[in-house]
Amino acid sequence: MDLAWTSKRCRSEATRYYREAGQTPKPEGVWRETAACPPGSPLSADFETVRLSISPDPRQAMMETWLRSLPPQMDLRLDTLQPASSDASFRRYFRLQAANGTAIVMDAPPPHEDVRPFLHAGDLLRQAGLNVPAVLAQAPEQGLLLLSDLGSETYYQRIQAGLDDASLQTLYREALAALVRMQQASTAGLPVYDSARLAAELELFPEWYVQRHQGATLTNRQAEDLRGIFRLLSESCATRTPVYVHRDFHSPNLMVCDQARFGPNPGILDFQDALAGPLTYDLASLVTDARTTWEEPQQLDWAIRYWEMARSAGLPVEPDFAEFHRAYEWMSLQRNLRILGVFARLNHRDGKSGYLAHMPRVNRYVRQVAGRYGAFAPLLRLLDQLDQTEPTVGYTF
Repeated sequence: MDLAWTSKRCRSEATRYYREAGQTPKPEGVWRETAACPPGSPLSADFETVRLSISPDPRQAMMETWLRSLPPQMDLRLDTLQPASSDASFRRYFRLQAANGTAIVMDAPPPHEDVRPFLHAGDLLRQAGLNVPAVLAQAPEQGLLLLSDLGSETYYQRIQAGLDDASLQTLYREALAALVRMQQASTAGLPVYDSARLAAELELFPEWYVQRHQGATLTNRQAEDLRGIFRLLSESCATRTPVYVHRDFHSPNLMVCDQARFGPNPGILDFQDALAGPLTYDLASLVTDARTTWEEPQQLDWAIRYWEMARSAGLPVEPDFAEFHRAYEWMSLQRNLRILGVFARLNHRDGKSGYLAHMPRVNRYVRQVAGRYGAFAPLLRLLDQLDQTEPTVGYTF
């Protein structure tokens, strides 16, 4: 594969990758100037294809050596190894042909990544009857896993490709049913998602979104107001009856499994950060998806359906939907303030500018909640100042 990185940005990310992996960055003259990264595409998406093509790639060489050592009956065809996807971490994924169709290789390089939480969290989901990748082979000390393939299309990709409303509703009702089942899974061995952790996550918003991304300095009054809001959110969102929390239960991590060989829909990915925490968290992730805009009527429809299913399953939801609605909206505010900080950090620290495209959507989700409740009026004023937006008049509770 002969790919060129002609922009300084591409070279910068490649240099960062090699240095963080403890390797010597490629000299400038090594880059072939025969093609450019596709215009308008997120750098991180193209980066995986380019990274695979760079020679030598010690991680790829280690991966191929390990794959060759696996039982021959797996019939792994290394010549078909291709990038499958990547995420905001150091993990990357590859797909290759195998005896029973295709398989996925996870490359999670130590010390940046640890596959053991993925293995443990996946076991808990599997025991609960959910469709997660089967572990076909593992080498945790090398950060390598061979997994079953749950298909090539995520919910996000299916939505972006276009689908009718009936199909969309079917996919999401199946996701809601999976969520209710997931929240009945064991939380044994999972870290606790408590008020201290919720509060710590919120600090990403002033540090990375307000100060670094917006270039603003908070006044003493604004900083005090934010501290009060963060305390209110972290204390109200914490729970005495924790459930299994995926933490990113949204369209990019749900696979469309519409063929029997992939198992029941949806397939669930990216659960390595699972915690034992608030029941409202993953619903907030799903209905205020950072990658896909859902208007409030659709959010409410799915929230009501979830609430009814959760009550029937005996999960500890509020008996009155109005109370539950406030609870998951406040949870969504905590999550989306954190995401604004995370996306800003991914851009400014890690050079992953593709996440900037999702910031306006997340900002709207934050405003949706901040504008509804009087307790968050100072936050709304701050957002108006940062966005240079005229304040609007409306009802609050």
